[in-house]
Amino acid sequence: MTLTGHHFIAGREAAPHGHLFHAFNPTTSAQLEPAYGDATHAEADEAMQAADAAFDALRLATPETRATLLDTIAEEITALGDALLERAHAECALPMARLTGERGRAIGQLKLFAALIREGSWANACVDHAIPDRQPLPKPDVRRVMLPIGPVVVFGASNFPFAIGVIGTDTVCALAAGCPVVVKGHPAHPGTCEMLARAVLNALHKVGLPAGCFSLLHGKGNDIGTTLTKHPLTQAVAFTGSLRGGRALMDVAAARAHPIPVYAEMGSVNPVFVLPGALKERASKIAEAYVGSVTMGVGQFCTNPAVVLGLKSEELNQFISNAAALAGKVAPQTMLHRGICEAYDAGTAVWQTVKGLQLVGESETPSSETASQAACRIFTTTIDVLESNAELRREVFGPCSIITQCATLEDLLRYANSLEGQLTATIQGTEQDLRDFAPLIRVLERKVGRIIFNGFPTGIEVCPSMHHGGPYPAASHSFFTSIGTGSIYRFVRPVCYQGFPEEALPELLKDANPRGAMRIVDGVMAR
Repeated sequence: MTLTGHHFIAGREAAPHGHLFHAFNPTTSAQLEPAYGDATHAEADEAMQAADAAFDALRLATPETRATLLDTIAEEITALGDALLERAHAECALPMARLTGERGRAIGQLKLFAALIREGSWANACVDHAIPDRQPLPKPDVRRVMLPIGPVVVFGASNFPFAIGVIGTDTVCALAAGCPVVVKGHPAHPGTCEMLARAVLNALHKVGLPAGCFSLLHGKGNDIGTTLTKHPLTQAVAFTGSLRGGRALMDVAAARAHPIPVYAEMGSVNPVFVLPGALKERASKIAEAYVGSVTMGVGQFCTNPAVVLGLKSEELNQFISNAAALAGKVAPQTMLHRGICEAYDAGTAVWQTVKGLQLVGESETPSSETASQAACRIFTTTIDVLESNAELRREVFGPCSIITQCATLEDLLRYANSLEGQLTATIQGTEQDLRDFAPLIRVLERKVGRIIFNGFPTGIEVCPSMHHGGPYPAASHSFFTSIGTGSIYRFVRPVCYQGFPEEALPELLKDANPRGAMRIVDGVMAR
């Protein structure tokens, strides 16, 4: 496939103009062709107008048609072959094995949502039949189902070019629900975005749905994202990235004449509590798994375990020693782009100015001068230093973490109670630890979206029970997930029909229930 640098506006290709930018190979710093340009306000309006015009065709299409669209997108991505992986590798420096696995995850997501909407129970249909002779007043026929909200704007993430990008969860579940999508591509991998956009448009053409169901606009700065968020036809925004970026979009959306939701996943420090029983049983194994989690993907995950807390003991000292030694054996690795690497080095440099914080383990192999490479850095401190320095409680994106020594259970509880919202918290422990430290779990239930026992938070299973979100500032709304089938509920809303004749009702509300979806009928869950 020859890359063009074009925007894709409802099937129309628009050549770049005005301010141009390029992707760069993070490993070599070489400029990659072609040039891409910032989309204009007029192009943003054209994309949103086309999305709104296509809304009825998409939302009224049968679930089978929308499911076939998702299956066909999966086929088109597969057909791109190794060329897609090679371009993503050149733009992001992610290893080919990682990209191959992520492509499989993206294809799996498409098939997962196709199966979801074919079956239909996700729409939470609810039927209450009329009781005309009820006294003292008759009961009307009332039925409710989830329906799509309209055009959705998606911001692709830098660290998952496939699974949280142009064809990531946000786009997939929006199309599954019946919502057209306008994607603001990530400027670090625009060529990857272009290839995936062509796959989506090819699938729309094959299935016979309007090209306006999908558009891709490029942009290096914030202007095009702000314009799309402000646009009166935009009904929701999905974003994965920094707290600063997510909060800026939230503020723009809230200031509209008609505010809209911004579903922003913004990262966290993902504390790990290493409890005494676990340390006595397997301190060395926990240290090995911990360093592996910290360095997975060069630490470029929103679930990176940035803070570890344990009670002072000889076992905790051994854990720290093991983790430090393991960190020294980790070679520096290339990050997604130079900006992320510079921010990582600056963040850990600030940490090293904090009195009472000690760097105990660091990659011994020197970093390459040409590549945007990050060294693994493991620090240790005490709970009083952690609590008294705000800079230690902010996420530094990359392969670094702080092991914190606490004196008592009360220290652990005080820190947990002081936490802002988190995506995850982890407990390394035994069954007895869970009993002894039960108050800690009760606190974490109020602070995080996912609690992991005897694992680590990196690596997210895409499944119906997954919740990837948490209280602010980890996410903009703790009720919703950005991973798994539950993510579809961000882009639908309940609509109630009262007194309608059977033939005028949506399929899932008809008495015949032709798809056999689970529904609540007169108060009873049934098919």
